[in-house]
Amino acid sequence: MTHPRPGPFQFMDCALTILSLGRSAQNLRELRDGISVVPAPSIFHHYLEGLLKPAFDDPEYRNDFALWARRHLHDNVLAERLGGIDPMDYESVEALRQQTLDVIEDRLAEIPYVASVPPGRAFYFLQSHRVVLDTGLRAATPAELGAQIPRLPSGSIFYHFIEGRRRSPRRADDFSTWLEEWGEECARSRKRLAAIDFHLWSLTELRARIARCLRDLPGREAGE
Repeated sequence: MTHPRPGPFQFMDCALTILSLGRSAQNLRELRDGISVVPAPSIFHHYLEGLLKPAFDDPEYRNDFALWARRHLHDNVLAERLGGIDPMDYESVEALRQQTLDVIEDRLAEIPYVASVPPGRAFYFLQSHRVVLDTGLRAATPAELGAQIPRLPSGSIFYHFIEGRRRSPRRADDFSTWLEEWGEECARSRKRLAAIDFHLWSLTELRARIARCLRDLPGREAGE
């Protein structure tokens, strides 16, 4: 019996409209207080959506809290602890918020005094509205999926590879979910995708790594 083929993969793109919440933090206590009350989408924004913001360097930490702790508080211990939090490990943003607060409370109990950052170095709490757009690109076969990856905008990588894990009950990215419908012939590529730690790379670097994972996908034609 022939396994039914899935419908084509539809590539989406996304962009952010960033909004200021009118709240900032000059020190670690104020950061804690802000994290405890800002809306849940703000927590998600600072953990993950920073990847979509233009950057002119390659930060060691990918979430805004850890990056601020290192750059402006000059607290490498705190930065490492915050940077080690994987937002995908939490079932809800509220659980992620609480873990962040626990880490900060522990650090506050350890340090002898709470220093404030210089003027202009405050942490500004932001929230974003994500706009999702259809790129018009489609892939009818696994090979076509792999061929399209290098051409995708960074917003597509974010939407399908990072945000897709939040939408999936199994925390699987959209590419892997679609390839699973093609059966065992794509199992090796799915395993490679699962091994990519998106925290370590920019979206440009992720695109290149995803493309390498999908190089040897089956090249069957859609009409076969």
